[in-house]
Amino acid sequence: MDYKVFTGARIFDGDRFHEDSALVIGNGRVHAITGANDVPDNAETIRFNGGVLAPGFIDAQVNGGGGRMLNDEPSPESMYMIAEGHRPYGTTSVLPTLITDVAAATTAAIEAAIEAVKANRGVAGLHLEGPHLAPARKGAHLAELMRPVEDGDVKTFIRAREAIGTLLITMAAEQVTERQVQALNEGGVIVSIGHSDSTADAADARFDAGARGVTHLFNAMSQLGHRAPGLVGAAIDHPAPWCGIIADGHHVDPRALRIALRAKRGEGRLFFVTDAMSLVGTDLPSFTLNGRTVYRTKGGYCSKLTLDDGTLAGSDVDMASTIRYGVDILELPLAEALRMATSYPAQFLRLTDRGYLTPGTRADLVHINNGIEVTATWISGQRSA
Repeated sequence: MDYKVFTGARIFDGDRFHEDSALVIGNGRVHAITGANDVPDNAETIRFNGGVLAPGFIDAQVNGGGGRMLNDEPSPESMYMIAEGHRPYGTTSVLPTLITDVAAATTAAIEAAIEAVKANRGVAGLHLEGPHLAPARKGAHLAELMRPVEDGDVKTFIRAREAIGTLLITMAAEQVTERQVQALNEGGVIVSIGHSDSTADAADARFDAGARGVTHLFNAMSQLGHRAPGLVGAAIDHPAPWCGIIADGHHVDPRALRIALRAKRGEGRLFFVTDAMSLVGTDLPSFTLNGRTVYRTKGGYCSKLTLDDGTLAGSDVDMASTIRYGVDILELPLAEALRMATSYPAQFLRLTDRGYLTPGTRADLVHINNGIEVTATWISGQRSA
């Protein structure tokens, strides 16, 4: 076996740091974390001058990047372009995300994902965010395309999951029954509740039936009230759901995120998503979403993306910036901020071959300097940026 050895950086294995150690990989997989001087003879050696070597970041909600929205052209080429647009920021696995669209676009996205996941170019599955959302909490989605889940949809999604491997679907609690959630869960589909005006009781019932997540906590959902906890309250209190959060300084006040981080109960945890649009990795001032112009406004922790009426339309943040935000603004230890971009999303998505640097996992790697800026990434041991 041809080994590569990485030394000179602190190694974060998805759970904890290793000091004065070396990462040994072979054939695109992690072989071991060893002492810095206890490495195979004649191995290719990559030496860092400090910083952190960690599992590549995993983003479960990526609408676009590198100048392309998945909705623009739901094809394998679009998925590769989006993944490559986020690679310089440390993301080695993405779920390209199709927002609410016509049925033909959903079909095309499923077919594209079946091909793209086989190419080992950073596409780990597919996220369908719609059309089974609630018009009352439409956000930047088109309400006229939203509809309830039908039993035929359940069968279609289960077949798609079997072909793709990882399929995440955001649904409003109002648009899917408990029986349908149970069937989807048993078929391996990851159901996430979002864009929903549901009561806490209705949300709890879907979590009990197998819904595994909540999409961009706080955004496009019923809020936490002292007599009506809403979807936010159910998401934080119920032990099962994992909750994606957009930490960009625009979508959620940092005080609310700090409260949620302290309060989240159970196995499910909060993890970072970007909800990024096509402008990440470009200098473009705007883009088009379902025939509407979305404008990029400079300022704050990162730029803000809005429609003409001021509605937020996804984010302009990358995963490395999100981790910096977690450390600088949310006051997270670096290890926890890294878990929220590596091992936590891997656990949520049931991606057992990544998110950690343990023997047998993929050698998807990112090196960051002390300012949490990405210097290089690797996919299956091959340097990509």
